[in-house]
Amino acid sequence: MTTAQFPTLDPEDFSVTREALHAYSGILGGWLSACRTPRKHWWHASLRPSLTGLSTGVIHAEVDFEIELNCRESALLVRTAIGEQLCEELRGQSVTELGANVRAFLKSAGISAGLASAAGKNHSAENDSTFSEYSPEQANKIARSINAVSAALSSFRGGIREETSPIGFWPHHFDLAMLWLPGGKVAGQDPDNEEYSDKQMNFGFTFGDAGIPEPYFYVSAYPLPLGFSEQRLPRGTQWHSDGFNGAVLRYSKLIQEPHPMAYLHNLWGYLLAAGRARLISDSD
Repeated sequence: MTTAQFPTLDPEDFSVTREALHAYSGILGGWLSACRTPRKHWWHASLRPSLTGLSTGVIHAEVDFEIELNCRESALLVRTAIGEQLCEELRGQSVTELGANVRAFLKSAGISAGLASAAGKNHSAENDSTFSEYSPEQANKIARSINAVSAALSSFRGGIREETSPIGFWPHHFDLAMLWLPGGKVAGQDPDNEEYSDKQMNFGFTFGDAGIPEPYFYVSAYPLPLGFSEQRLPRGTQWHSDGFNGAVLRYSKLIQEPHPMAYLHNLWGYLLAAGRARLISDSD
């Protein structure tokens, strides 16, 4: 059975809309990279789930502003601290067109040309391709699924005692994820390079990729602990080793569960316990 929390997602129906939203989210990511102070694990460059889709949150610049990708109503909104607002309907237009309109609006609101140029350069996906089969209905489903997964991750994160990352949406891969950081360092890695030196587990969700062309949840651990991938997994979840090592639960399997939220919490909790037992040692 399916639930209202987790809408049905058919890759054949939403593929063009996903590509469009993926490209549009890069506009938001470009502004974050241009304006935010760098943080470890690139947390400064991740978007935040909002009620209607995805948001940069408040960006502090010459004029404070916020950009929101409203997937529920197919609009890109830009709001400034001085009360000005831009609303661009999402209709499958090119990223070049949409990104240029955002930059022009923010420059007129007081953002420097240099900062606007940097935001455009950071968004490498700009091109003149259009998305003629863009569907507001499918965009709404994508927004609802982001909201449901974000709620599940937020609830799960609340019970973890160690450090966790913000629940971030990554424009580059178009996935939602959270890191668990137990605090130990990986032997032999440069301690100043946290991406490779921090022990970690990644709990995430993506709308599909070349390896698995449908929405799925993933859990990975770094470095991969001995015996971790030998854990018996609950029905519907499988170990994956093509491209990355981790546990994979296809979204289509989850929504067949009578209690999908409880299933996710139990799966994540089980794998976190297995990772905690192996990644946290007496020497850390």
